[in-house]
Amino acid sequence: FFFFFGCSPPLLAAAEVQVVASTMRFRHLVRNLPRAVKIVEVGPRDGLQNERFLVPTRVKLQFIKRLAHTGLKVVEATSFVSPKWVPQMADHIQIMEALDTQGPVSFPVLTPNLRGYQAAVQAGAREVAIFGAASEAFSKKNINCSIDESIERFQDVMNAAKEDGVRVRGYVSCVLGCPYQGKIDPSEVARVAKKLYDMGCYEISLGDTIGAGTPATMWRMLDAVLDHVKVEHVAVHCHDTYGQALSNILAALQMGISVVDSSVSALGGCPYAEGASGNVATEEVLYMLNGLGIETGVDMELLLDASAFISAALGRNSQSKVTRALLPALGRHVTGSPPADPEATAASVCGDIALGNKPAQRQGLLLQPHVDCEPSV
Repeated sequence: FFFFFGCSPPLLAAAEVQVVASTMRFRHLVRNLPRAVKIVEVGPRDGLQNERFLVPTRVKLQFIKRLAHTGLKVVEATSFVSPKWVPQMADHIQIMEALDTQGPVSFPVLTPNLRGYQAAVQAGAREVAIFGAASEAFSKKNINCSIDESIERFQDVMNAAKEDGVRVRGYVSCVLGCPYQGKIDPSEVARVAKKLYDMGCYEISLGDTIGAGTPATMWRMLDAVLDHVKVEHVAVHCHDTYGQALSNILAALQMGISVVDSSVSALGGCPYAEGASGNVATEEVLYMLNGLGIETGVDMELLLDASAFISAALGRNSQSKVTRALLPALGRHVTGSPPADPEATAASVCGDIALGNKPAQRQGLLLQPHVDCEPSV
């Protein structure tokens, strides 16, 4: 430009050149990242379903309502499966009837069949989720049928949901590895995701059920899926078995994904996938997204409060590194075995929170106790 007009280019100092180059490199790294991310909190369902001790309904409701007050827009509440298979979710009707499903927060539930769907809608559900797998071996072990047979079973649910105006989310398990089959071909993930999308699922959540993925396998899998499903309809659901969850989520963000499933306090696992540790912690995801300048609408202070509450009820430390790093600033530390009375333990911690009015400062983050012991939704 300067030579074209017969002018000499401006001379930049070496330090200025370095700053410009650094800025360009940074912009190159972040240019594909979404400006905002929707976090889908799965702790109350996917997180608690594998707990050995039955969590009282009142504690579950307190947990869900605290999460709803953090700014989260989606909190997966429960599962309408047979109590014979998942006893922890036997109180699904009481849970849904106690929630305001007409408010700004969505409370989707898992429905494995038409019977479960009908019970969920009768209890007030306005969004449901169905699930398939990218692994034939996992599908047969999990629900005793092939992938295609499992998807065909959901057609009745999809038809009913369309008539009722109920939104349906689709889950695909084992997208980056299977405990029985091993590696999964990305084309198979894409095929299953497309089937669910074509059936009418508004969003497809791709689950790394055993946490075996890496950024490279995440990129390859998403590259195949995004040829068939638009990026705005795809979510990722990462487990942290090998410590790769955040790395894999970042890789997905770089591919344009803007919906991330997570579980506060890293609660959860898969009861049908041996060796699958908990979901990625919502606190970790939020901390990373905050650091990247990506908007979520979620309040970290209130999220820590919810994490402390459920950890106290379960009688153990939070599995979130972020919570363990920041919680001492509030003067709270929960340890020990699962309590004989989870309600009393959680209520005690809730009382500590309500009485602790002194704000604390740690690593630049202001932490103030949440004083609403029984938030309403």
